[in-house]
Amino acid sequence: MHGPASHGWLLVALCAATGAYCLLRMRSHVEEQRRAAGGEALMGFGMAAMAVPGAVFTPPSWAWPGYAAVFGVAALHALWSARAGVHHLHHLVGASAMVYMAAAMAASPGHAGGHGGSGIPLVTGVLLLYFTGYVLLSGVRLVPVAAGGVEGVGSGGLGVVGWGDRPELARACRLSMGIAMVAMLVTL
Repeated sequence: MHGPASHGWLLVALCAATGAYCLLRMRSHVEEQRRAAGGEALMGFGMAAMAVPGAVFTPPSWAWPGYAAVFGVAALHALWSARAGVHHLHHLVGASAMVYMAAAMAASPGHAGGHGGSGIPLVTGVLLLYFTGYVLLSGVRLVPVAAGGVEGVGSGGLGVVGWGDRPELARACRLSMGIAMVAMLVTL
């Protein structure tokens, strides 16, 4: 993505750490948690790779269509999974945003220019609005609830919940990826 190298490295660190945590969440005993964590790990590592500052590493020309293909498949998977529940639609929007960013990077002259016009393109603006709203909503969901309000996921509320199955950590993971998506869209 375009922008100062220090911001790019912070995004790389945030997204890679989030992806690594999501890989650990894939060890959950709850099947839905494992599936969601796999998609989120792909997003985290994909975002980390796309956020590497261009001054350090300029991907070959085939990389951007490769990103678009990988996240296009992820978007199709999210669309298929949306039959089971609307919460998969967020994954569809996220994967589609990654396809859009990869296509925009492939189309930008020398991968260093802007959009060639003035203002923010419509799709970028819509994605910025969506992810900004998502970040705000995710932040509100992290506000602590009254004691005893959160039961263990997958344990029926009994026993100790592993740190990989804690819903507030999963929400924090999604929040950090939402923040990173906003930052990447702003620098697009």
